[in-house]
Amino acid sequence: MNNSTVLLLFPITVAIIMLGLGLTLTLEDFRRVVKYPRAMVVCLVAQMLVLPAICLGLVVVFGLRPELAIGMMLLAASPGGSTASLYSHLFKGDLALNISLTAVNSVLAMFTLPVIVNLSVAGFLGADSSIGLQFDKVVQVFAMVLIPIAVGMAVRARFSNFAQRMERPVKILSVVVLLLMITSVISGLGEEVFAILGEVILVVVLFNLFSMSVGYFGPRLLRVGRRESIASAFEIGLHNATLSIAIGMSPTLLNNTEMAMPSVVYGFVMFITAALFGMVISRRVSAATTDQAVTPNRG
Repeated sequence: MNNSTVLLLFPITVAIIMLGLGLTLTLEDFRRVVKYPRAMVVCLVAQMLVLPAICLGLVVVFGLRPELAIGMMLLAASPGGSTASLYSHLFKGDLALNISLTAVNSVLAMFTLPVIVNLSVAGFLGADSSIGLQFDKVVQVFAMVLIPIAVGMAVRARFSNFAQRMERPVKILSVVVLLLMITSVISGLGEEVFAILGEVILVVVLFNLFSMSVGYFGPRLLRVGRRESIASAFEIGLHNATLSIAIGMSPTLLNNTEMAMPSVVYGFVMFITAALFGMVISRRVSAATTDQAVTPNRG
């Protein structure tokens, strides 16, 4: 299979992964929003407004070339992925909140992502650039993400046992697809990949760490529970790199390998930084729990 064929298959593979996400969701996941009003508002404001602002600041401070700057903004605009739920489970976050956040973010991002990307293209390449997500491309992104999610939810509602059996295979498929996409991007850039890696890796790491920090400490400052804050940290901090790579590289969307490169680097980095962040937060939670247990005895 040649590289161009792989690129054409990207939207299809992303749609399959979104179908898998739909298989894990129910209408209750959307209704559950009212059970976490404060956590939901904080998370959504951070996801939709704060993170793009942080990302914009980073790309300006580090002076990234326009294509990489747009790629970073694309990544910032992408919703959380299934990896967020995995890390939330490992580090004692509120998994139900994660699932609800993923459901809501996936829907809202389909409206905010094209806006952020198009503003970034206009700002970094000029308003007359041919690159961007015009209406027909926005429709393609909708079709690639929201329709499969809706179909998956319908299947889950009608064939619950089948949907549960498919969760693990779809998660494995998502990892395989991400690796396939990363390989395609690297092979398309050739030797230039090392120069781009050196230019973007620090920005990617900082953005990832800032994202998780905002996701955890923002809710904590507003007195959201620790488990909910852990869920928020991973949901906000771990973006759907598969989706952003597909949008960046697909011949019918942005069709720009460099724009996909920040998401490729992010796809590697986030597994390490998320684990380290989770261990630090877990120690804070353990220390706080110990202090709460000891304090009454001091009186």
